[in-house]
Amino acid sequence: MKAVILAAGKGIRFKPFSLTKPKPMIPIGGKPLLEWILIRLREAGVNEVMIVTHYLEEQIREYFKDGEKIGIKIKYSRQEFPKGTADAFALMEPFSHDEEFIGLYGDCYLSEGTIETVMRNHEEGSVTLAVLEMDEPSNYGVVKLRGDIVTGIVEKPEMGESAGQYANAGLYIFTPEIFRWIRGTKPSRRGEYEITDSIELMVKNNSTVRAVKITDAMWIDVGLPWNLLDANMRALTSMKSVVEGKVEEGAHLSGMVKVEKGSRVRSGAYIEGPVFIGKDCDIGPNCYIRPYTSIGAKVRIGNACEIKNSIIMDGTNISHLSYIGDSVIGEGCNLGAGTITANLRFDKKTVKVETEGRILDSKKGKLGAFIGDEAQIGVNVSLMPGVKIGYKSWIAPGATVYRSVPENTFLKAS
Repeated sequence: MKAVILAAGKGIRFKPFSLTKPKPMIPIGGKPLLEWILIRLREAGVNEVMIVTHYLEEQIREYFKDGEKIGIKIKYSRQEFPKGTADAFALMEPFSHDEEFIGLYGDCYLSEGTIETVMRNHEEGSVTLAVLEMDEPSNYGVVKLRGDIVTGIVEKPEMGESAGQYANAGLYIFTPEIFRWIRGTKPSRRGEYEITDSIELMVKNNSTVRAVKITDAMWIDVGLPWNLLDANMRALTSMKSVVEGKVEEGAHLSGMVKVEKGSRVRSGAYIEGPVFIGKDCDIGPNCYIRPYTSIGAKVRIGNACEIKNSIIMDGTNISHLSYIGDSVIGEGCNLGAGTITANLRFDKKTVKVETEGRILDSKKGKLGAFIGDEAQIGVNVSLMPGVKIGYKSWIAPGATVYRSVPENTFLKAS
């Protein structure tokens, strides 16, 4: 069976990281999110995949090329004008050769075995979609069921519009019939051609659409920046310990720790897994790397730093005496000595994050900072819970940052 992955969108809610890379290329557990999806497809026996691209597509094409390095044949199709998921899936028609195929969104993390579960419960000749029971499914396509038969589907219903308790997980097995219904799909309220509307057309015209129920342990929606930490945690727990770099005498590694070639862990470092350390890193001395931390290539973690449950991307320098907790740090950043990411509110309430002019509740009791690529943070800077620092922004020494900072901004200490 072949597959298609949608990876064309801009990921507007993923600023500051989506300013410099497509959302599916943001790393978790040492690999781009999209690579984890491809690995899961390969594990399920899929050997041919088409990736639908548009925004910053050259990064995707350059990284994966023809797919040889991960053992799966990859082709690409550009969605010239992103007009919705149905429009994107329609590009699969010439590649499918009139056979059933798997369809996925490129912004989810799937645990091992998830795709096989859906395939095992699929009945040939009918469309199958994965669904997940949720208390608040209205942020997704909401699916109505009678047993395992889909009786209706609503893409992101309006506030107060009740549609059911099952969310669409964005994992499908389509028959070639889907292309006929895509051609009959009208633009949604958002002005896009939604695959959920195409499926709704099938249901209304008595075509069989089945649902396979999956669990929280099998799927994570990576729709907002803090979801990266959840996906990173899941990816790291699936890894095995491998030490290819140099670990000096006096350094201590506990639990699952992967250290790639060219990296050096200096004496006095205490690394408590699961932790991933990429190639050519310099870690320590006398630092504490706590669980669920993913460190990219060519990263420097200085003396007496503490890093906890965070993603540190390639080429970033974190100077001595710094604390980074529950945070995502972009590529090529420099964090001066004494940088502190506060991750807990005084009132112990969940952390709120400004996202495209709205304040969203992360529903996390602990959440640090989101720092875009090439940001420069001066010495003794404190970043309050949930703040974002924009791409190429500079924060003056001694500043305390209470609100998010746009890209290309210089913030003086008050």
